[in-house]
Amino acid sequence: MNRKSTKTVFTLMLLSTMLIAGCGGNNNNAANNAANSGNTGTNTGNEAAGNNAAAEDTSPITITFFGADTSPNWNNMQDDVGKAITEKTGVTIEAEYDVASGGGEDKIALMAASGEMPDLIFAKGNLGKLIDAGMVLDMTDLIEEHAPNMKKLFSENMNRLKYSNEDQAIYSIPTNAGVDQQSFDATGGFELQHRVLKELGYPEIKTTADFEKALKDYVALHPETDGQPTIPLTLNADDWKIMITVTNPAFITTGLPDDGEYYINPETYEAQLHYKRPEEKEYFRWLNGLYAQGLLDKDTFVQKDDQYKAKIASGRVLGLISQEWEYQDAENALKSAGKHEYTYSHLPVTMSEEYKDHSFQQAGIDGYGLAISADAKDPVRIIKFLDWMASEEGQVLRNWGIEGKHYTVNADGVREVPADIKDRKVNDVNNFTKESGIGLYGVFGAKYGDGVKDSTGNYYTTSFPEEIVASYSAVEKETLAAYNATTWKDLFPSEDEFETKEWGALYNMPVPTDGQYQVIYKKTEDIIRKRIPEAILSKPEDFDKVYDAFLAELDKAGAKDMEAEYTGLVKQRVELWTGKDL
Repeated sequence: MNRKSTKTVFTLMLLSTMLIAGCGGNNNNAANNAANSGNTGTNTGNEAAGNNAAAEDTSPITITFFGADTSPNWNNMQDDVGKAITEKTGVTIEAEYDVASGGGEDKIALMAASGEMPDLIFAKGNLGKLIDAGMVLDMTDLIEEHAPNMKKLFSENMNRLKYSNEDQAIYSIPTNAGVDQQSFDATGGFELQHRVLKELGYPEIKTTADFEKALKDYVALHPETDGQPTIPLTLNADDWKIMITVTNPAFITTGLPDDGEYYINPETYEAQLHYKRPEEKEYFRWLNGLYAQGLLDKDTFVQKDDQYKAKIASGRVLGLISQEWEYQDAENALKSAGKHEYTYSHLPVTMSEEYKDHSFQQAGIDGYGLAISADAKDPVRIIKFLDWMASEEGQVLRNWGIEGKHYTVNADGVREVPADIKDRKVNDVNNFTKESGIGLYGVFGAKYGDGVKDSTGNYYTTSFPEEIVASYSAVEKETLAAYNATTWKDLFPSEDEFETKEWGALYNMPVPTDGQYQVIYKKTEDIIRKRIPEAILSKPEDFDKVYDAFLAELDKAGAKDMEAEYTGLVKQRVELWTGKDL
């Protein structure tokens, strides 16, 4: 069965399901559930019309789910937030997560081959495989009929949920990024331990040369840490994470936003593998120099993810080049041990001061999303559950927890986090998350981003300036004060300095799942993951020869044809989202 005919069959099945659900009705449940809304501190009475206090049907139902990310603190909904969700909606989530940090690649390929799917799936970059196999539903009608909270949340941005120009179905709901996101803190960049910065007198760290000098100076003073050799810098090159800590920083340090493996010309929308930029060659030359001096961990390209994290958790790694989510488990171990001086700062480092770090350039609504399987037992019940999770009550519960236990509401109606809870969030992160469930349910519903306020005048999330500062350790505050900053974001160029990207976040842009594009992409991926480490580990006098051969190999593999096809896809997205005629 081809893709279109498969989708037609599933659409007919979906319409039948919706008709049956409509005839069955359950109009009395809304009032009953409003009375049972519990105590989450949400003023549901001020919400928009159609935003019910709880899901209409609260009879017990189990929804199966697969997530392509890891979730080491998942507690089978036996945490406080999970129990409250089940009480209010009747839903129990039977979840399976990718424990190998592989982005769900193997599991999703197996699903596509076997046809066996859970009810819900967070497929990240592999969603297209399931769409082409006709294995996920078009949610357009489901959202229109049963999701008033989502419609309100996405509002004029509903167009951005459409899959492509050719296929304008809505196959996924963005859930790993918030709508109208306003970031108040930086969690990426170049990282140095606080002990390094303090002992060196809080030096200016703006360029890669500054960063290198700090590593070199400190390791000379402290060649050992707690009886083990000090490691100046280590990177994580295990599987796809090579992009996060090894290759992506090449464009970040040379003044580009994150567009995945490509550089997009903002004037012509032409795509090119970013490695071809001469500026980036110099970044990899810099890493080559670090390795030659012994400043880059000799095991960088052979260690596994768990070995990398174990080194960080030991406290002996002075510097990282990453995103906080990538190494957070290891840093949390340091916090739990009270070793805050071994945790990390976030610094906007570039190759030279002529470049700006684009970390905060806006991409509009973006993010990987949640899809409903074509085999889902009750799509209408599932979309209503997801819509409740997107309601004001659902979002406050997911972000703040239980009123009276995880937060209080003062006489002025302001939500506040008690001191003991703040302490656990900083110093006992993993245990607190596993017990409370706060932060574990973000993937299960669309949401507003940081900086958006609800009907009570409180922020939907706890990531706003006062709470962010309160979450910092005394060591972090000392470092920030030394740099005349209140938050890490204060050190970075702000979003106001950049235009919003018309093409959004390209990591979730649909690309062909078969044919020439995928064949060439896989070839270039293999070349990049082999040749970039080879160039970094080469003798400095051989670097140019190795890097130039790498670029020639990319084109020989068909990179130019792939780039041309991708350029067409970027232009199509810009046309779909902006109405421009390109």
